[in-house]
Amino acid sequence: MTMTAIALIDGNNFYVSCERVFQPELEGKPVVVLSNNDGCVVARSAEVKALGVPMGMPWFKLKDLAKQHGIIAKSSNYTLYGDMSQRMHSVIAQFSPEQEIYSIDETFLDLTGFNRDLVAYGQEIRQRVRQWTGIPVCVGIGSSKTLAKLANHCAKKAHVPSMADGVTDLNQLSASGLRELFSRIEVGEVWGVGRKIQERLGGMGIETVQQLKDSSLSRIKKEFNVVLARTVAELNGESCLVLEEVAQPKQQIMSSRSFGQPVFLLEDLNEAVVSYTSRACEKLRHQNHVAGSIQVYVRTNPFKPDEPQYNNGVTVKLLHPTNNTFRLAEAALYGLKKIYKLGYAYKKAGIMLTDLCPEHQVPVDLFSGFDLPESQRAKTLMATLDEINAKMGRGTVRSAGEGVQKAWAMRSGNKSNAFTTDWEQLAVVS
Repeated sequence: MTMTAIALIDGNNFYVSCERVFQPELEGKPVVVLSNNDGCVVARSAEVKALGVPMGMPWFKLKDLAKQHGIIAKSSNYTLYGDMSQRMHSVIAQFSPEQEIYSIDETFLDLTGFNRDLVAYGQEIRQRVRQWTGIPVCVGIGSSKTLAKLANHCAKKAHVPSMADGVTDLNQLSASGLRELFSRIEVGEVWGVGRKIQERLGGMGIETVQQLKDSSLSRIKKEFNVVLARTVAELNGESCLVLEEVAQPKQQIMSSRSFGQPVFLLEDLNEAVVSYTSRACEKLRHQNHVAGSIQVYVRTNPFKPDEPQYNNGVTVKLLHPTNNTFRLAEAALYGLKKIYKLGYAYKKAGIMLTDLCPEHQVPVDLFSGFDLPESQRAKTLMATLDEINAKMGRGTVRSAGEGVQKAWAMRSGNKSNAFTTDWEQLAVVS
């Protein structure tokens, strides 16, 4: 029986890496990327991590350390990151017909049945992504998504010396080799095991990945939930977690799907993109977050080389962060119209909500003219929309907004050029 082989390809320090592609002078230097309005650290280079700087640290608290160690701060540039993400995922899509984009910098590939050395194949993926996009990635391979995520962690940390250089295939290790490896990795490195769950597991004497792997499924299900029980099953090689069953990270929400048949018309793509946006907005509201940007992408089928090929994406930044389906659908359709080209057979489209933050943390802009009563009416409308769709079936009530007003850039004291999406901001080689 053929062993399942799932690969996770993850961009290393993605936001920082995007900045370094067009600013090579940043290579080897400590770099952080700051949130909107230059508030907190949302990305760190390896050099900054080595200094012990945590994610989410306010920039004003970091300034003294930054001066001491020469830490360079870059304002977040989600237009650049979204475009680079689309390019990276497009390159990765060439390596398997089965791809699931999990986040802005993570992609799952199904490599089951590939009759070749998957470590060498992983190196090919790394080399092509780096050559074509400039983004360094690591590749983790396992018999389940959970094991692939763990393998990616091992690849980043070089936990398996025989498979160093950014690729780890857990399927190639013996049972004793896996036990030795998992016995020296903290349980908190397992996908879905957050700090609170790790503390509770520690109280039960479960401190390593191997100890969680050996734990009783019934006990885990009783003490925690069925999701963690599935995680234990996945650690034992049973592939039971599909992407939709795993909570999306709060940094972004992805919604996409391959079409059952080729799509040619903009009108049909509009309907699909609005549907994906509606679903993503439901998730966004469920976790009480708002989005500041939305990325839209389309692509043809790379496994039909005889057909004309085209793939593209665009990130639309909003003037005000929102979880309103109609406003985000407008932005999505605006972006789609910019990248659509007639004459291509589109295989897939998708959207990604980025630049997320908790709804209660959005400051009120006294100069924006933002109508708070209208905001409350919009919240009520969205709640009603969610209720109807929950009772009557997803998609019963749909958004069909057209057009969007271009958003003005938020305060960014050290924001890089767009580089890839604006002719006026292209990199210049002197």
